[in-house]
Amino acid sequence: MPGIEPAFLINLFRLQASPVEMLLSPHRGALRQTGRTSTAVTCVLKKTSGALCQKSNVKCQSPDCPQMPPCDFKAEEYKGMSKDRIMEIRKHRCNPMVMKVTYYNKPVCLTQGYMQWLWDTDGRRYLDLFAGIATVSVGHCHPKVTEAAEKQLRCLWHTSNIYMTTPLHEYTEKLTAHLPDQLKVVYLTNSGSEANDLAMLMFDTLGSYHGGSPQTLGLTSYAAYKYPIANGFGCHTTMCPDVFRGLWGGSHCRDSPVQTIRQCSCDPGCCQANNMYIEQLKEVLASSVPSRIAGFFGEPIQGVGGAVQYPKNYLKEAYKLVRERGGVCIADEVQTGFGRTGSHFWGFEGHGVIPDMVTMAKGIANGFPMGAVITTQEIANSFAKGIHFNTFSGSPLACTIASSVLDTIREDGTQQTSATVGTYLLTELAKLREKYEIIGDVRGKGLQIGVEMVKDKESRAPLPAEAISQIFEDVKDMGVLIGKGGAFGQVFRIQPPMCISRDDADFFLAVFSCALQRYMESR
Repeated sequence: MPGIEPAFLINLFRLQASPVEMLLSPHRGALRQTGRTSTAVTCVLKKTSGALCQKSNVKCQSPDCPQMPPCDFKAEEYKGMSKDRIMEIRKHRCNPMVMKVTYYNKPVCLTQGYMQWLWDTDGRRYLDLFAGIATVSVGHCHPKVTEAAEKQLRCLWHTSNIYMTTPLHEYTEKLTAHLPDQLKVVYLTNSGSEANDLAMLMFDTLGSYHGGSPQTLGLTSYAAYKYPIANGFGCHTTMCPDVFRGLWGGSHCRDSPVQTIRQCSCDPGCCQANNMYIEQLKEVLASSVPSRIAGFFGEPIQGVGGAVQYPKNYLKEAYKLVRERGGVCIADEVQTGFGRTGSHFWGFEGHGVIPDMVTMAKGIANGFPMGAVITTQEIANSFAKGIHFNTFSGSPLACTIASSVLDTIREDGTQQTSATVGTYLLTELAKLREKYEIIGDVRGKGLQIGVEMVKDKESRAPLPAEAISQIFEDVKDMGVLIGKGGAFGQVFRIQPPMCISRDDADFFLAVFSCALQRYMESR
């Protein structure tokens, strides 16, 4: 990699969020595998058509600030606790970690949401392009989901699995209808970390960011999320097959409308990057783990890692190698599931593989705390040798909300929105990459998008944190909320509610272009 010393490369890949982890089983009897024609977006955006309603109060530092699209919802006037008092409590009464993870130098205090829009204590409206970290799948306070939740609230909130309830069984049947025939047994949880913990427990072991619990920390190859304690015994991390920042990559590797700027000299039908990353995986299997392994965790597209995508056939070949060694394959769909990638309902389908387990959360219930593990009957039967019980999993309220989300995804066509608006965003962002030297990579699929910021395209060195912060803050001040990720916090993440429109996309593109232009002029 030009401009980066070899010693730094070693540290880089230790820090990079890895999509896959080798899991050692403490038991030898572990389960067996059963046209660049248009110009870049300008700063000024024309007013969109439609009925005007509540105007945004977001203050822009420049008269050429893009015009926010209208919405057909009027937020209630906020009359609660002052923002200053909220911040005082946050600093002195909430645990210090809350302030550590708080976004922005001037934090946003949100009071209301509707579909892709959020409002703060000052009545300012924001376009939400991060959705509570890809959690609000069909839209904030979606009327259909809200109605279903209110109806169930008046009927029965909670009872544990020691009793039967209709919502649990209706939802289980509805959810499994979206999965391959092999994957039909459902375990409900309350979060993605809990789902991944349960998946690990199922094959007697202790997989990229997979959660913050003591067990899943072993699967997480992202230093910022780790504590200096022993965790995840038996976990081994492979090199991240990142075709932009990694050792190998080219311009035809990814299943994405946008490829990397790296040159590719591969013969037709051959991907050198894929072959090299698979060889590295083989080396790990040959030198670092026993002949028998328990399993392999991988996100179809990395989330916290910065929307990293792998060569097209990487997961297919990796699954084959793992199964040859008696391991099971787990797809972490916490961020890629429920139609977010556009082309498929599940991220693993885009790789042409069928895992032995699928973990999911976030968008499963539009932000209501819920997760799930789906697995095969064989694995489920083995796990049933003991007893696993969760007081809150599968509550009637959670299942009713999750069931309504599945209905809404179908009725509103959100998967198609992910495909069309997501592809448009990716291709337009790629034009900004051509215009700005500090955009190194644009990647993703559907509405899971990453924009990697660099000092310059030749070195691919991460843009400094203070520069990222300046752009990030400016985008917020113009009325758009996005996320951050990557090993160095150098990737802007766009993972909005799957109800955004092309007008919303154009507004963001104009705002982002303005913020980039201001940064370039300031430096």
